Amino acid sequence: MITMDDGKANVLSPAMQSEIHEALDRAESEQAIVVLKGRDGCFSGGFDLAVLRSGGSEASGMLRGGFDLAERMLTFPRPVIAVCTGHAIAMGVFLLLSADYRIGTEGMYKITANEVAIGMTLPRSAIEILRQRLTPAAFTRASILAEVFSPANAVDCGFLDEVVSIEELAAASLELANRFSVLNARAHADTKLRVRMANLEAFRAALQADLHDFGITG
Repeated sequence: MITMDDGKANVLSPAMQSEIHEALDRAESEQAIVVLKGRDGCFSGGFDLAVLRSGGSEASGMLRGGFDLAERMLTFPRPVIAVCTGHAIAMGVFLLLSADYRIGTEGMYKITANEVAIGMTLPRSAIEILRQRLTPAAFTRASILAEVFSPANAVDCGFLDEVVSIEELAAASLELANRFSVLNARAHADTKLRVRMANLEAFRAALQADLHDFGITG
């Protein structure tokens, strides 16, 4: 179990990204199922705005690092379950959609790619992550209109695979991990890459195009 908990919005700061990578390293070495969750009420509010506002190499590195982390989850050799414990915003949504299975809890929680609403052009790599999981209608509304979704409509739109009550969430997450643990590891890893081949190619091309906007050259 990997739990994101900074006591606030679980922002994907460079430090948080590093901690998640370290936990993924351990899971990979142990050939373990990954269960990534947030604290109660919040999965992740996205990038650390204080770092973004400061600009410079730390900000651009954080942006690149967030999408590198998403790619690692998309290609991780063992099943990845995201447990959406509450709000999922911006990079928090993109990380959520990079898991193999996404289970959420009922409640008045926001699930949104809010970039357009706050004056930002959505990164190309983020668009590709949205495209590969959402229904066509929801993809348009999420990306171009920055619509705020909720657990009530998240399954129909493609953000989540399942929604349960907060009381059921821990047991349901454990049941999923147990269910996926019987999958053949090699077959799962190879099939994941085959299934996502076209999506990954589009994502990687998009990320390369984004690097200039992130202030990264070379």
